[in-house]
Amino acid sequence: MRENFYELSFPVNLGVGFDDMFNRFRNITDSAGQTNYPPYNIIDEDDNQSIIEMAVAGFSDADLDIEVEDSKLTIKGNRDVKLDDAKYQHKGIAYRNFTRTFALADHIEVNGASVNCGVLRIYLERIVPEGLQPRKINIMSDKQLLTEKEEKE
Repeated sequence: MRENFYELSFPVNLGVGFDDMFNRFRNITDSAGQTNYPPYNIIDEDDNQSIIEMAVAGFSDADLDIEVEDSKLTIKGNRDVKLDDAKYQHKGIAYRNFTRTFALADHIEVNGASVNCGVLRIYLERIVPEGLQPRKINIMSDKQLLTEKEEKE
């Protein structure tokens, strides 16, 4: 276990079916030790749409790989730095390869990505299934409720 991190444990006698949720929390804390390269922004366009912007100066779209697996978004930048044989007087732009991961909440879908002027943009959308959306419950008398139940049978 890393320093300054707490182990997430759940008393097994308090619930059933929470294993996946705690495994996801563990994955988030495992990826918390990432470096800050490359820098990124997360923009909330509205309640259901977000954009991840990542500074990827020097990387073309062919150098970038984006993958979603098991609610984890992984962005990799691989550039052949050996091809750059320039003799720099000052080198302030980092062209190092990277891997950056983001844990995605339930019902978040990646709709696409673009790269322009050294900024990678990944478009995310929250799509809540109809069965999980709030619904209005009509209040009726017991007689109406029983009649409706009998009609369905």
